[in-house]
Amino acid sequence: MTLWEMTAVLLAGVAAGTINTIVGSGTLITFPVLLAVGLPPVTANVSNALGLAPGSLAGAIGYRAELAGQRHRLIRYGTASLIGGLTGAALLIVLPNSAFDAIVPVLILTALVLVVLQPRVARAMAARRAAGTLPPATDGGWPLLLCIGLTGVYGGYFGAAQGVLLLALMGMLLPEGLQTINGIKNVLALIVNGVAAVFFVFTSTIDWTAALLIAVGATLGGVFGAKVGRRLPPLALRALIVVVGLVAVTKLLLS
Repeated sequence: MTLWEMTAVLLAGVAAGTINTIVGSGTLITFPVLLAVGLPPVTANVSNALGLAPGSLAGAIGYRAELAGQRHRLIRYGTASLIGGLTGAALLIVLPNSAFDAIVPVLILTALVLVVLQPRVARAMAARRAAGTLPPATDGGWPLLLCIGLTGVYGGYFGAAQGVLLLALMGMLLPEGLQTINGIKNVLALIVNGVAAVFFVFTSTIDWTAALLIAVGATLGGVFGAKVGRRLPPLALRALIVVVGLVAVTKLLLS
């Protein structure tokens, strides 16, 4: 990579780390940039997963205050995320590259739809709470546990908008506030990204320069997102994610 390409990857990592901590979908920033600098899709995906893991850790640490009293949920949901993330990572390696090339545009478009719909889901969640239709304190039962596991499979395979999925699922089925749910989401994303990254180190080809640049940027972004991310306008973030995602889909379909 040239110096300018390395700079672009580093800045993409900062943006992704920030967005992942606040909402999710940071992969929609880094993945297209890695494609743009010439990495093959699967190599870009595994390098991206490895690079984003430290950012997820920084975001989870930044939300440690919101995680007080959530140990039982973290163990329960974390186990499902661990199994799901490992399964998704294995599918990425086992399935042929042609399958990834065909599936990823659909996954990105699905993620973009989820990003756009997330505010509506949040409003529906708030309305249900106001109407008293949500059950009292609960862990969401087996339906939520299963959905978190399936989200882990998705996250281990590709990962864009897994944070949005987790926020939507837990927001509708748990009585806690959004900040606590966001803290749980950051830990679950860390588990999925971490187990996938470790798996890829031993099973796939990684562009270590790209992974390191994203790791540095994502860590800085994770710290920034945890401290001041709540002040950033959500509409601007969603608009950026959608634009970059559409560029990625276009590039994949035309390549």
